[in-house]
Amino acid sequence: MLICIPEVLNKHEVAYFRKTMAAAAWEDGRVTAGSQSSLVKNNLQLPQDGAAARELGEHVLQALADCPTFVSAALPLRIFPPLFNSYGAGHDFGLHVDNAIRGVPGSAMRIRTDLSCTLFLSEPDDYDGGELVIEDRVGRQEVKLAAGDLVLYPSTSLHLVRKVTRGERVASFFWLQSMIRDNVARALLFDLDQAIQSLSNRLGAGDPACVRLTGIYHNLIRKWAEA
Repeated sequence: MLICIPEVLNKHEVAYFRKTMAAAAWEDGRVTAGSQSSLVKNNLQLPQDGAAARELGEHVLQALADCPTFVSAALPLRIFPPLFNSYGAGHDFGLHVDNAIRGVPGSAMRIRTDLSCTLFLSEPDDYDGGELVIEDRVGRQEVKLAAGDLVLYPSTSLHLVRKVTRGERVASFFWLQSMIRDNVARALLFDLDQAIQSLSNRLGAGDPACVRLTGIYHNLIRKWAEA
């Protein structure tokens, strides 16, 4: 299930992110790549233990917590501290799959990567190329979103970032472990939640059918969740 979520950050927030990132030092993006990914990764990255990455990462996490669509789609249990990358002209990231387990720096915590996230921080017209290409069971999908928009997709997917030929593609990227491990079950819960919200807006949250469907939704989470 691939889901695009608009306006996780507003334009003022994006502008602040870009200003903060422009003043920071960057490093080779391969420092956080796995053994296979490092062979095809060619970009820059904010040091994950640097002040800029920590400050902006906390801002991203708060924005995600305030985004009902993200919470409904991801049902997050743990979120890896957001990272930030830059693709200038000539940079790309070849076909790869994300590591199954990520250790959180500075802690003993490990996260199973159920879902991968890219939060775009450059407008599509600011650069040529740089599309996020995701291969899954329904085929190949290309994603290039407005600044502040986020795409959420299964970490099991093969994916790549096309070579940037003009401008700069800046983004935040991270992974999360969902309370619902199974992608199909998670997609069903998201569809059910969206249907409940639609019905509640039309009929009122106290409508008996809405109440019953909400009960079914929570009982399915109870059945499938790891918490």
